[in-house]
Amino acid sequence: MAEISFPLPDLGEGLIEATVLEWLVEPGQQVERNQPLVELETTKSALELPSPQAGKVVRIHGEPGETINVGEPLIVFEVPDDTAGIVGTVPKDEAPKRRVRLSAVLDED
Repeated sequence: MAEISFPLPDLGEGLIEATVLEWLVEPGQQVERNQPLVELETTKSALELPSPQAGKVVRIHGEPGETINVGEPLIVFEVPDDTAGIVGTVPKDEAPKRRVRLSAVLDED
């Protein structure tokens, strides 16, 4: 098993930090990809941050009310060694099944 740290991502619009409102998971819990992990509040809005991957929660950083800066550790997952380098969806190396070729029809008036 390998541990992967997930830092607070850049939430856009010049935001550099977020405040933890509530953790929706706890250490020892198995989570699935896209499962809500934590409720955060920024200067612009409140949001639920989804999990970037499936795995077991090892550690969480930041108690409710604490502020975390973008790039700082937010949560640590334990994942199987063979998926340790994979986050998100991996594209498949498949050729498209159907191709459409468009050509111009010239008006001969």
